[in-house]
Amino acid sequence: MSRIWAGVDAGKTHHHCVVLDSEGAKLLSRRVANDEPELLRLLSDVLALGDEVTWAVDLPDGGAALLIALLVNHDQHLLYIPGRVVNRASSGYRGEGKTDARDALVIADQARMRRDLNPLRPGDGATIELKLFTARRTDLVCDRTRAINRLRGTLTGIFPALERALDLTNTGPLVLLTGYQTPAAIRRMGAGRLATWLRNRKVRSSAALARAVVEAAERQHTAVAGEKATARMVHTLATEVMALNEKIAEVDRLIEDRFREHELAEVITSLPGIGPLLGAEFVAATNGDMAFFATPDRLAGFAGLAPAPRDSGRVSGNLHRPKRYHRGLQRVFYTSALISIRNCAESRRFYDRKRAEGKRHTQAVLALARRRVNVLWALMRDGRCYQAIPPVTTAA
Repeated sequence: MSRIWAGVDAGKTHHHCVVLDSEGAKLLSRRVANDEPELLRLLSDVLALGDEVTWAVDLPDGGAALLIALLVNHDQHLLYIPGRVVNRASSGYRGEGKTDARDALVIADQARMRRDLNPLRPGDGATIELKLFTARRTDLVCDRTRAINRLRGTLTGIFPALERALDLTNTGPLVLLTGYQTPAAIRRMGAGRLATWLRNRKVRSSAALARAVVEAAERQHTAVAGEKATARMVHTLATEVMALNEKIAEVDRLIEDRFREHELAEVITSLPGIGPLLGAEFVAATNGDMAFFATPDRLAGFAGLAPAPRDSGRVSGNLHRPKRYHRGLQRVFYTSALISIRNCAESRRFYDRKRAEGKRHTQAVLALARRRVNVLWALMRDGRCYQAIPPVTTAA
């Protein structure tokens, strides 16, 4: 039986495929369009070269999605080689130039030689939707952060006292800025009428907000050059942030509804500190497939919560955060650990114990996040929900 390896350097419009035999000899090198008829023709030609084919790609989705779907539908053995691995391995091959053909050759050769590569398992429909929704939410949150920063900078240019008095992450101050942006306009309204204006627009604590902004207006009686144009820009930016808030809320509802349909949703959210949003991000990052993570240590390493050794010569025991890890997954465990400290007595006791051992706040939270990896991995393995362990009491 002849065995061959097909490496594919995936691109948006075209892929390049290189096929090697067991000795590393090149059997095929072809550039193909990212189009179903072309890909099916490539599949047929590669299958004709050997009895057993192992495919390897450097992208798990995106431009390679159609190719991956075709290979999966034809029951092909498929491996995933991250782009960083390909770049590092390329330095060990002859030549310095970078081409798609050379990258495809490296991918095929690495798949031929290595035994630590993971099979590529495309997620189910629910997981793919959660990936799309969570990625969209991340984009919207980044857009909102940029808009708020621009709003703060613009408002500081004409009315710094008001910028200091407002928390622009809340809806009330944004509603205020859609109507009033300058000290003179706020003073003319007065605290009473401004509170009524805000109350009619369903702003909470309208009276307290009105008093705060009027007090800020009393501290500035000088009009800055370009105040009118800047005020119009403040109005535009405040409206933009409010629109982004509505879009994020809409995506949050989609994420929660879709996540609730996932088979592991109840198990994941049973762990204190993890709600639908963090749970959806966890599923999106891991495909919700614990078969990929044989041990909790592998899951912790993927999340950047398992330190990697950096020993050399006489130096030993030197640990550092791994360079390759999923930052979104690390955020899930770190954020949920922070939340659990406030609402889970068991997590609070663990955190307090680490603090008593001399660890700083961040270190204690990371230690708690690492412990929670073990717990969540075991829950998902057994398919059971989390149950708090009551504290052990000693008799007097």
